[in-house]
Amino acid sequence: MTTWVDTPGAGRERGPIGLGRAWVDVLVHPRRFFRTGVVPGDQAPGLVFAVVVALVYVATRFLLVPGSVPAIQGGPALSALLALLAVGLLVAPATLHLTAAVQTLLLMVLVRDRAGVSETVQTIAYATAPCALAGVPVPELRAVCALYGTFLLLVGLAEVHGTTLTRAAVAGVLPGSLVFGYAFGGFGAIVAVARAWTLI
Repeated sequence: MTTWVDTPGAGRERGPIGLGRAWVDVLVHPRRFFRTGVVPGDQAPGLVFAVVVALVYVATRFLLVPGSVPAIQGGPALSALLALLAVGLLVAPATLHLTAAVQTLLLMVLVRDRAGVSETVQTIAYATAPCALAGVPVPELRAVCALYGTFLLLVGLAEVHGTTLTRAAVAGVLPGSLVFGYAFGGFGAIVAVARAWTLI
């Protein structure tokens, strides 16, 4: 379940270059990426991808948003390091797999012939790609990242599980809200943008 395959598909090479290629491919060619880049029983590349996205998101917030580093112990630098370790080792993997569990239950109700749990984990993981940029404290950018991430999730569910975009939207609305609305702050960003527009 968590091993690399010997003959990876598009964007699934090992190392930083592979991660970078996966990031570009899923953003630019999402249908092709989800069709060829999600491999049954191969969660490790997707898990690493999602963890890296989460770390970049959190690290960017720590660098650019004053007061965002939690006060743990040993000063800001050590607190930031401990927080990043917690995100990379606990929070991101747990959130990914819990969301995948919810997504799987919804797919079981709505899609008869579907792919496996591993493919669902990978789909959610790669859909987070835009959120690598969501740590920048610009509400408009964060809102776009959340909305595009939701779009990628729905496209990925449709491609990977062989269903319609409508069924994917119904199945993906709750997991998408959890990941992109709450975890990556999309709801707050959309509200902030809406309030700014009403004041113009």
